[in-house]
Amino acid sequence: MSASSYDADVLVVGAGPAGVAASLMAASVNLRAIVVESGPVGGKLHRIGAMDNVPGCWSTGPQLAEALTADLERLQDAGRCTLVRGHGLKVSGHDDRAELVLADGRVFTAGSIVVATGVTELSPSELEWVSAPTDFSPSPLWRATPQELTGRTYVLGADRPLGTWLRAHPDATTTLHVLCPPSDEYKAAEVEDDGRVRLVPVSHAAISRPASGDGWTVEVKGQDGTKNVYAATSILNNLGSKPAGLTGLISDGDGYHPSNQQHRRIRIAGDLRSARFQRIATAQGSGAEAVLAYYYDTALRPMNGATR
Repeated sequence: MSASSYDADVLVVGAGPAGVAASLMAASVNLRAIVVESGPVGGKLHRIGAMDNVPGCWSTGPQLAEALTADLERLQDAGRCTLVRGHGLKVSGHDDRAELVLADGRVFTAGSIVVATGVTELSPSELEWVSAPTDFSPSPLWRATPQELTGRTYVLGADRPLGTWLRAHPDATTTLHVLCPPSDEYKAAEVEDDGRVRLVPVSHAAISRPASGDGWTVEVKGQDGTKNVYAATSILNNLGSKPAGLTGLISDGDGYHPSNQQHRRIRIAGDLRSARFQRIATAQGSGAEAVLAYYYDTALRPMNGATR
């Protein structure tokens, strides 16, 4: 297949910070781009309440999401990019093309695909250190407002949204009792000096309903083997995330999709690369870099004839 017969030079799957950065870079180097997104432009930005670690003087995620939406609209108005509404299902790399299949059966081809589908939340049933009833489905911490948190509040996990929530609600006086497994200890270091946080080191936590039916009972086994039982009015989910990748990607031992392990026509950007890369600024940089890598790859050598 020749480049002129592609649907686009670059297919971008996902319109979060990484995906929009990729589309902007594609336009700047005169590459035709199609951006595929099933949800709102900006993705998880819409639920981030504080953004003090991202350049640009943004204060909240929705503000940046609005700016990214304007970026895509500007590119579309200029004929530099096309936004396709749909859910990406499968990617594949070939000697002469990269291919994306959508859930509705549509197929798009390009010289390269940038996969920036991000991550989704873990549930208690997916982690060995938490046991709970099958119908237990705690609300995510990021969705909670201080006014809703009355009584004794426990948080499952010390993932980084904990720090974001505290920065987003500087006047909140609620005490958050955070169940922190060993895998979250390095993340918890970011908030351990905040007086509103009570870190509870755990090796296992069992959640159950008390006989009264009100609130929750939290039985904690500490990392030193001691056991304690607590009464919780509410429990919030802050367990972390898992990759929301597509079929056809190569995974590492943690389920993420490092870019250097994929077919050379498939590039990974944003949170999908590794749990260590889940920052907005690095996501944006990786989206731009993925397009530039393809641009220079095609400029310096032909794409046909090699697989990786």
